[in-house]
Amino acid sequence: MRMDKFLKVSRILKRRGVANDACAGGNVYVGDKAVKPSYRLKVGDVVRVRFSAGELRFVVKSLNEKASKEEASQLYEII
Repeated sequence: MRMDKFLKVSRILKRRGVANDACAGGNVYVGDKAVKPSYRLKVGDVVRVRFSAGELRFVVKSLNEKASKEEASQLYEII
C-alpha cells in the first residue's frame, strides 16, 4: 500500500492530500530514510511522522485499503 494512502486510511492524517504534502515535505520517514508518497509500505515497517508539536512513531501491523473507522487503529502500533 502507498504511504499516503496508509496515513489516510489509518486516520493518522485526516486527508490524503495532507499526507501527500507531509511526505513530499520530508516529514515522513521509514527507518532513517525520508520517503515519498508513493513508497510501498510493508508489514513491520517502522514509520516516523514529524508534526510541528513533535513526532509519532509506529509499526505497521497490517495493510487494509478499506479499513473502517473502528479497524483503523488496528493497522498500526504506536511505539
